[in-house]
Amino acid sequence: MPYSYHSHSGQYCHHGYGQLEDVVKEAIRKGFHAYGLSEHMPRFSDSELYPEEIEAKCTPETLNTLFNHFQSHARQLVDQYAGQIDLLVGTEIEFIHTKYADHIRHIRSKVDYVVGSLHHVGTIPIDFSPELYKKALEKYGDMPSLFGAYFDEQYDMLKAVQPEVVGHFDLVRIFASTEEQQTLNQPEIWNKVVRNIDFIVEYGGVFEINSRAWKKGLRDAYPCRDIIKYIQEKGGRFTLSDDCHGPNDVGLFYENLKDYLKSTDIHTIHYLTREGDKIVIKANDNILNDPFWDNITNW
Repeated sequence: MPYSYHSHSGQYCHHGYGQLEDVVKEAIRKGFHAYGLSEHMPRFSDSELYPEEIEAKCTPETLNTLFNHFQSHARQLVDQYAGQIDLLVGTEIEFIHTKYADHIRHIRSKVDYVVGSLHHVGTIPIDFSPELYKKALEKYGDMPSLFGAYFDEQYDMLKAVQPEVVGHFDLVRIFASTEEQQTLNQPEIWNKVVRNIDFIVEYGGVFEINSRAWKKGLRDAYPCRDIIKYIQEKGGRFTLSDDCHGPNDVGLFYENLKDYLKSTDIHTIHYLTREGDKIVIKANDNILNDPFWDNITNW
C-alpha cells in the first residue's frame, strides 16, 4: 500500500502539469506500492478537442502521436524503476460516442489495463468547467434528465469496453449542488445506477474510490456513500485512485481516505499487478491497519 491506477502528467495531458517521470519519483518518495500511468487516450475529431488555449493548437493527429510517445516513455519507466515501484501502463478512455469502442479495442492491445471513464454527456464535456456543465444541463432540460443520460451513456461504455477499473463512477455530481446530487436517489435514476453496478460486478470490474472529488469541494469521494453501500451489497470490489494531474497531486487527499473507508465499512482494497504476461487483481484485506496511513503526515 498505497495504490493508484488513475494518473496524468502535463507532459502528456494538456490540462495537467509537470513531467511523467516526476510523477513516478513522487509516488516512490511517498511509498506507493503500485502506480498506474493512465494518460488520456486521444480524441479523433477536431470538434472533440477541449476549449482550452493549449489544446487549440492540437489536432487529432498530434494527440495520437503524443499518446504513442507516452506509451513508449511509460514502458521505459517501468523498466527503469523496477524494484522500486510496481508500475503499470494503462489509459483513461473516452467514450464520446459509440464509435469510440473501435478506437478503444485498437488501443487496448497496447496497454496493461484501461480506466473506463465518461467525461461527456451528449458530446459535451461535463467536467471541464461549470459553464460546460450548465450547457449540458440546458441541453437535457433538468437535472434528472442529465443524470439519466450520463448513466445511460456510461452503460453503453461499460458494455462495449468492460474496463478493468471504472473511473469516477458518479462524476455527474461534479458541479451539482448538494441538493441536486440527491437526484441520484430518484427511482428512475437509481435504477440506472443499479443496472450499471450489477453489470460491472458481473464482468469483474473494480470500482475506484477517487479522491479528486474532494478537490472539487464535494462531501464524498467518487463514488458517494449510497452507491458504495449498494456496491458492497452486490459483492463489488474497490481500488484507490488519486486522479493525479501532476507530481504534487500524487496521493491527493489520501489523508482523507482512511476515515472515508472506515465510514463506509471498507476493509479490503483490490490492486492490479503483473504476473508473467497477465494483469491480475489481488486483495489487500487489511487496508485500514496498513502502516502507510501513519506516513502521510511526513509527505
